[in-house]
Amino acid sequence: MQIESNVQGIPCLIEVTTLTVVKPWRGSAQSCPSSDDYYGYSEVEFNVLNRKGYKAAWLERKMTDDDRTRIKTEILEASGGMI
Repeated sequence: MQIESNVQGIPCLIEVTTLTVVKPWRGSAQSCPSSDDYYGYSEVEFNVLNRKGYKAAWLERKMTDDDRTRIKTEILEASGGMI
């Protein structure tokens, strides 16, 4: 999956390499496999690409924590996952 985004205002593509969304457990806490599963979680990994679709390591180095958080949220919204 690819989405359009930006890093520090520079337009780019984001290539999702891993997306795992575990919804919160609906049963009792005693029957849940783990505490992580009980509350639910999401794991997102991605590559930053230029607008032509090539990896852009130079742009990835410019990313801030705010950029990473925003992009992860954009990926989850685009996939219909939880935030």
